[in-house]
Amino acid sequence: MSNNGAPDSWENQAEVVGEQGAKDSNDVSTKFSTLNVNAVEFVPSFCQPSQASDSSESPTTPQKSESDSTNSAESPVLNGCGDAGDSGDAGAASASPRVEEPPPVPPATVVVAAPPPVQSDSSPTIDSWDADADDALLTPEDNNEPEEEETEQQVQATEDGEAAKKIPKKKPVRVEDTRSKKEHVNVVFIGHVDAGKSTIGGQIMSLTGMVDKRTLEKYEREAREKSRESWYLSWALDTNQEERDKGKTVEVGRAYFETDKKHFTILDAPGHKSFVPNMIGGAAQADLAVLVISARKGEFETGFDRGGQTREHAMLAKTAGVKHLVALVNKMDDPTVAWEEKRYNECRDKILPYLKKLGFNPAKDLSFLPVSGQTGQGLLERVSEEICPWYRGPSFIQLIDELPSLNRKMDGPFIMPVVDKYKDMGTVLMGKVEAGTTRKSSTLYLMPNRVQVTVDQLWSDDIEVTSIGPGENVKVKLKGIEEEDVSPGFVLCDTVEPITTGRVFDAQVVILEHKSIICAGYSAVMHIHCAAEEVTVKALICLVDKKTGEKSKTRPRFVKQDQVAIMRIECAGVICLEPFKKFAQMGRFTLRDENKTIAIGKVLKVIE
Repeated sequence: MSNNGAPDSWENQAEVVGEQGAKDSNDVSTKFSTLNVNAVEFVPSFCQPSQASDSSESPTTPQKSESDSTNSAESPVLNGCGDAGDSGDAGAASASPRVEEPPPVPPATVVVAAPPPVQSDSSPTIDSWDADADDALLTPEDNNEPEEEETEQQVQATEDGEAAKKIPKKKPVRVEDTRSKKEHVNVVFIGHVDAGKSTIGGQIMSLTGMVDKRTLEKYEREAREKSRESWYLSWALDTNQEERDKGKTVEVGRAYFETDKKHFTILDAPGHKSFVPNMIGGAAQADLAVLVISARKGEFETGFDRGGQTREHAMLAKTAGVKHLVALVNKMDDPTVAWEEKRYNECRDKILPYLKKLGFNPAKDLSFLPVSGQTGQGLLERVSEEICPWYRGPSFIQLIDELPSLNRKMDGPFIMPVVDKYKDMGTVLMGKVEAGTTRKSSTLYLMPNRVQVTVDQLWSDDIEVTSIGPGENVKVKLKGIEEEDVSPGFVLCDTVEPITTGRVFDAQVVILEHKSIICAGYSAVMHIHCAAEEVTVKALICLVDKKTGEKSKTRPRFVKQDQVAIMRIECAGVICLEPFKKFAQMGRFTLRDENKTIAIGKVLKVIE
């Protein structure tokens, strides 16, 4: 190697820097000569410009530029980075464009390290370059880690409202920046079958411009061919053929829209009673529930009476931990209703006592609005005065945009229950982040099997990002696990503090409706976050008085409807759960049997 010759020629060329620069370049060369394997690909970008610049600088000494180029041929790294420093030195004396030439190669790191060294150095550019290129070459594959940390600090900083000036870095961070600005809110549409949930969702997407006009016209045309023209809006969310043919949602549809302040994810839950388990999975991800009530004569009554889904859905939403409920009285444009205040009030007064009983407070977390999903009145803009003179409140989107922001667990360990999974060049899991943050290439556990996985890619609502935080509806592509080894209800979590898993736990349970009694040995299906698991009651521990909260001294032989009991429950398999006190979202569950919800409860303590 012509290692010893090289620094001399540099010194001759750039006397501006003097000894310190020479020392610098010297020790750079020693660092790099061992590592040129990694950096071969950098050669072309540096070689040509450097030769050109050298020859232009010293036409009197052609042999020197030749030696330089041979240098580059022999030890590409050395010359590559040396040259970067070198053009920096020369830049002090002559034209600056050459200093601009290197940056495209390690774009990420350059900007990271550039701010600090500008103290009082003779030539800040060289130092930063050397240190920088050093990093870039020393850790070719781990290169992104330090920089990721940097981005995290920045996001933290921007949230504190300072240091916003360091943001421009590289593309994914821009996404992250937008993420930290807008709060993510997940909205689930619930209600009786045919109340108009999917239509309202589709209408919102068309009003906010998430579905373009041509697509809607196409839906309208197809719907008219099937003589279903009033359904075309719901097709924006009911995407598969079966759902369109029958006009019934089966899976939880997903879409998103944005307002100036917030980013909303629409979860369109099925209303049919056969698909309640799917609806529970949707409600488990939501922060805000929209209960759609049909005002049409006859429809409201069937939806709200004993067998209807309006009650059950509202109750399940409350149990799933929804913070706020908006009741939309839909189909106000129907000929039997014609925007009558009397009918609106009748619907509201019938359902209000039941919602209050569930624990929604009309002052804080419950609101009623009249809307029409088919015409879109009352969704984006408020209803015009000539149509509806009696209601002058906000429209639906104005209302949910003004709701107070939700407190999220940013700092805790990362937790994401898996809702769905599919194969796409790897295993992709879908779900909502409940707590904590994670980033690309970090290592997580998939519980309850404790499989170690690596995050390969992240999407937040179909937009690729580098890090995700609580409240976001995300897709995570993982390395290190097969798709068939994952099932909904598994939890992706932090390796340092993995989530609790267990089979036997004590829970406080409220029996809502059950014809006979419940004693030890009774079995049902438990829905907890996104998991559904067969459970049996092992033992009844005590009854809890609803009014005073006192526990009975003796063990009860059985519990019946409307009683509250503490019981020991055993699952068929191991599931992920947390005590309700520690983390509410992972500690509340519902028990269902024979297509009815019979009880709701919370986990008090995990036994084994």
